[in-house]
Amino acid sequence: MHSLIDTHCHLDFPEFADDLDAVIKRAFAAGVDRIITIGTSLGSSRAGIELASRYPNVYATVGLHPTSIGENTPEFIGELKELAQHPKVVAIGECGLDFYRLPDDDKPDLVETAFGSITLSGIETELRIDSLKAAQAAAFEQQLELAAQLEKPVVIHQRDSWNETFDLLKQYSVKAVLHCFTGGLAELSEVLALGHHVSFSGIATFKNAADVRAAARVVPADRVMVETDAPYLAPVPHRGKRCEPAYVRLTTEAIAKERGVSFESLARTTTANAERFFGLR
Repeated sequence: MHSLIDTHCHLDFPEFADDLDAVIKRAFAAGVDRIITIGTSLGSSRAGIELASRYPNVYATVGLHPTSIGENTPEFIGELKELAQHPKVVAIGECGLDFYRLPDDDKPDLVETAFGSITLSGIETELRIDSLKAAQAAAFEQQLELAAQLEKPVVIHQRDSWNETFDLLKQYSVKAVLHCFTGGLAELSEVLALGHHVSFSGIATFKNAADVRAAARVVPADRVMVETDAPYLAPVPHRGKRCEPAYVRLTTEAIAKERGVSFESLARTTTANAERFFGLR
């Protein structure tokens, strides 16, 4: 059986608290012989390191997800740097920008709608949004700087923030993977132009993800990886249920079919890419 690497999941999340041993055994039975559990906060990063220490074939990243920026204290980057020294920490992240949920940014004030003027509440909302975006950007830049300093790769999260994410990423000499890639050909071109990688999740199997499949068909063989983002985004036929690392096999099979190559060939390719990108042996 050809080996696979789930390059992005969250084994420390509560969805796996009751049966983690069984989840990992099922992954190995499906040919997934290495798993990278991703840090989303300081606590999550510590938990990931603990899991990587417990399970020989589990590795960890350390990072602050953009929705966890409340943890961005003056001490956070120093703590992250200390955690990154662990021998099984293979990357910084996931970090980036996420503008998907902002405070009432799509709800115009009733007075503003009626009279075309900016109300006090509207100004307050704009200030909150600007402050949130600035805080996310600051945490993202600190982690990009840390990755450059430590010469570690970066796992990038972006949602509804493509241009802003790339404006910052371009400023740092790092190697990055755009995890859970949801873009099309234009976005893929931007990633490739900067020398970065993309990773495909179960979204590639969804009926409404034609753009993602189009990107999966043409991405160069040396820039593609696979992931689950478990417990989220389970591929068809498990969509809507808890995802787990074993399911990365289904995503790999679907992408191989799109590319017109065998599963075995794509498994070898994505595994070699992940080994090289994350420095795995």
